[in-house]
Amino acid sequence: MCGRYAITLPPEAMRETFGYREQPNFPPRYNIAPTQPVPIVRLHDGARQFLLMRWGFIPGWVKDPKDFPLVINIRMESAAEKPSFRNALTRRRCLLPADAFYEWRRSGTGKQARSEAFLFRKPDRGLFAFAGLWETWHSPDGSEIDTVAMMTGPANGTMAPIHHRSPIILDPRDHDAWLDPQATQEQTGRLLKPPPDDLLEAVAIGNAVNKVANDAAEIQLPLAELPQEEVPDEPKRHARKATRPPADDGQGSLF
Repeated sequence: MCGRYAITLPPEAMRETFGYREQPNFPPRYNIAPTQPVPIVRLHDGARQFLLMRWGFIPGWVKDPKDFPLVINIRMESAAEKPSFRNALTRRRCLLPADAFYEWRRSGTGKQARSEAFLFRKPDRGLFAFAGLWETWHSPDGSEIDTVAMMTGPANGTMAPIHHRSPIILDPRDHDAWLDPQATQEQTGRLLKPPPDDLLEAVAIGNAVNKVANDAAEIQLPLAELPQEEVPDEPKRHARKATRPPADDGQGSLF
C-alpha cells in the first residue's frame, strides 16, 4: 500500500513530461498524504489536462463520505469486478505524476515491532506516473469533490523485500493507451503490471517521513547521511530473569 509520495521537480518539468496545456505553479512536495489535493493528468476534449483532486476516492453512490472508508489505493486484481470502481476503470482513468514514493518494512511483534521507512525513486531522479482512477462525488447540497486513487498490484523484485504490494507505474509509452477513452478493459488490463525491477532504487531513510508536517528535502536523506541522533534505534530487548538454572539436555543449546 502506498500512503505517501513526492513531487519535487519544477512545474515546468512536469508539464513538459506529461504534455498538458495548463501552466500550474506549485511548490515542491516531499510528503504528500491522503486527503490532500494532488495533481492528476487526464484526457479532456481530446487533450491532456492538469487538475487537482482529493487523494481519496469516493464512489458516486456514496451518500456521506464520513461513512465511507478512505480509499487511496485500488487493487488491480479486483477493480473491474467491484461496483465502486468498475465505471471509473472504464471511463475515468488518469495519470498521477510523481518522482518518489515511500513504503515501510515492518518486522517483529508487540514491543519488539519496528517500522523502517524506504524511499523509492528512479536512479536518474526523473518523473513517472502512477495509474489512477478518478471520480466526481456530488453531495446532496449540490457541491462536488473530484477524487482520485492510485492502482496497486503485486510487488516487483525491488519492492518485495520491503512490501508485498506496489503502485502501478505505467510505462511512458503506455500513457496514451491508459488515457484513451475508447480503450477496452482487455487493452487497459495489459498495462497493469509491476514495474521493471531496475526502474526504481530503494533507499533506507529516517522516520521523519512518518509525520505529515515534515515536508522538506531532509526527509529523503539516506540513513547513512543522517546525524547519529536521528538514526532509528534498534528495539531494546529485555532479558527475562531465570528462576532456576536451565536444564542441560545434552543438545548443545545456545538459548
